[in-house]
Formats: sequence, C-alpha cells, structure tokens
Amino acid sequence: MTVLRSDEHVLVIGGGLAGWRFIEECRRRGFSGHITLVGAEAHLPYDRPPLSKQVLAGKWDFDDIVLATPERVAGASIEVLLGDPAAALDVDTHTVTLASGRVLEADRVVIATGTRARHLPMGEGVVHYLRHVDDVVMIRTALAALAPSARVAIVGAGFIGAEAATALHGRGTAVTVFEAASAPLVTVLGSTVAGWLRHLPDDAGVTLLTDQRIVSIEREGADIVVTREGAEALTFDLVLAGVGALPNTEWLESSGLEIDNGVVVDDLLCATPTIAALGDVARFWWESVSGRSSQRIEHWQVANDQAARLAQTWCSPDEPLAPLIPYFWSDQYGAKIQVLGRPSASDDVVLVRGEVGQSWVALAVRNDVVVAIITLRQPRALMRSRELLTSPHTLADALALAPWKS
Repeated sequence: MTVLRSDEHVLVIGGGLAGWRFIEECRRRGFSGHITLVGAEAHLPYDRPPLSKQVLAGKWDFDDIVLATPERVAGASIEVLLGDPAAALDVDTHTVTLASGRVLEADRVVIATGTRARHLPMGEGVVHYLRHVDDVVMIRTALAALAPSARVAIVGAGFIGAEAATALHGRGTAVTVFEAASAPLVTVLGSTVAGWLRHLPDDAGVTLLTDQRIVSIEREGADIVVTREGAEALTFDLVLAGVGALPNTEWLESSGLEIDNGVVVDDLLCATPTIAALGDVARFWWESVSGRSSQRIEHWQVANDQAARLAQTWCSPDEPLAPLIPYFWSDQYGAKIQVLGRPSASDDVVLVRGEVGQSWVALAVRNDVVVAIITLRQPRALMRSRELLTSPHTLADALALAPWKS
C-alpha cells in the first residue's frame, strides 16, 4: 500500500460518522494534504444513534449531536460541500460528479455514503421514517400538533423501532409496535435470545403485536388507519416505520466498481489501491474467530473502527492492524442490550451469568467456537469478555476462563 503523500487530494463522499472519523484520524496521523468532504445533507456530520433516543425524546437538539462542529472543521483544514450528493464516479480519472453538475477530481476517493431507510410498499406520504435529523424534526413537529396522549404506531420491532417506541412512550404517547416476525430480533439474535427479551416492551408499558401482516396504511380524516390481515383495523395519530436500511450505491452503478449489497472492498477496505469504502455502505472481507467471510455491517462502532483502519493503512501502512470485532448496543425499554461479535439466528446460545428476565450474559456458539457475547444490563461483563473473540475459543475454554466473572 502506497503511503498517502502531502501533495495528494483526498475526496471523502459522505458526511456521516465514517467519513468524518477518517478525516480526523488522517489529520491525527500527520496527513497535511487537501481533503474535501461532500455531504448529501445540508448538515455537518453528526451522530445518528441519538436520533432514535435522546433527540426523538426531546431531551437533546441538533447541537448536542454534531460531530464536525465549525471549530473542528476549521481545525481539520478541510473543504466542506454540503447538500450536493454525489451522482457518479469515474474510477479511471478519480472524478466525482455531484447532483449539481459540479465535477471534483482527486488522487484518492473514500466512499462513505451510508444507507437510507427502507420504505414500506404502502403509506407513502403518511408514514414517517427515521434516518436523518430532518426526519426527527418532522416527527417532533407532528407530535407537537397532537395531544400528549396521542396514539402512535411503529412498524418494525427491531433496534430502531424499539428505541423509537421507548422515546415516544417516554413523551407520554400510547405506543403500539407491529412486528412481522414471531418475536423482535428473532432473525438477528435467534429465537432463544429473542424469547429472553420478549418481556421488555410489556414491562415498559408498550403494546407489542407480533406475527403481523399489514395490508394498508391510509389516512382517513384526522386518523391514520392500519389495516391488518386477519385482524381488525386500528387507528392512530402518527405512524413511524423502522424496517431496515439499504446501502446508497445507485450513484456508483456505472463506475465499474463491484457492487453486491454494498461496495465490495478487500480486508483493507479498498476497492482499488486508491478508492476505498467505509461504514454501512462497505461490503468487506472480515477475518473472525469463525473464519473469513464477506460482510456488510451496519454498526456505529464498525464504521468508527473502519475509518481508523483505513487512515492507518494509508498513512502508516507498516503498523500492525488491530483485529476488528463488531460491537453494537441498543437502549430500549429501560434496558441496555449489547453484542460483541457477529451472531446468527442459527447459533447455539448458552446462558453463563445472571437470570432471564433480569440481567444476563450469554455466549453464541457455532461449531463449538464462541462467536459472540450477548448481554442484557451487563456492560462491564461484556467488555471483560472481549478476549474470547480475539482468537478462537471453544465453549469449554470460555467456561474455564469465565472472564465475565472477573
């Protein structure tokens, strides 16, 4: 890998966490060349996880989540172009055409365009989605026009849906969550863990309806009617959907880069030696304790770690790379769920500490190798168990070490 020279121009496409952290790390490592940041939104880079928590709850405002404050932008000595998304990339010439028609040329390009909210095939113009700060502003404005005890429906009981339900319930609204699966998070964490978490919305006073098939979502006068297959229609004042995300790769269709549910990159996050992809949009090769696999992971910590890794690779290629261990968390219904590693729904799950219904630590095991640690209300035990994922450990090894007890 060729070291990034001070006379090179780096063009970062995407104004989110990954792009901004990459810029910060490059400057920290001494790169003094020209950097341009292009953002599709009109806002400077900000932190997204609080959108479905503190910001939606009305406890924080935009100023509380800004990552790239004007002072930090000035300190990083970068050029910032906002509200003008990338429309095309020419790999051979390293030129990016923006939606406005402006053409930018650089020596290296970093693609960090993230994801957008997946939309339901119904309810267009009626259903709210929560991906950007402007989305939250619209939801908060709509809530302000309603009575404090407004009826809110959330379609999707995954992490975003559960966090939004928690925030809205905390504002005093009556929240009903619709989930197509038999239990929340069952496709991510498996039926065992999903079953252990099933009590959380009930304990918090949120109505959760599973195995739901929604036929239509339509406005009728002041009400929004949610029609379900095999069940009575229900009426609400506001409907929010959290049904997944899609990588923003359409602008790259004619670029010649390999696109497969994200931009395909190598272990060093490079699609070519001088074009890289980071964060939610990157499909990268990952060496884990269970083997080598191609993954696209939508986690805040992964985006942060990838940004640091690429900056290290381009600025200090002789330094050894730290292992990348995925980590994510979700604050929902008054509890913190945390996961280290990459579990699948088919893994065996072993409870190793605590009690179901209270707080606990569990290991996800695949082919007798521990591939993830999952906890409820056990943050310290989770982090103490990280060593189990730095190299392969059998279940017997893990039980003998028991780092969660130290």
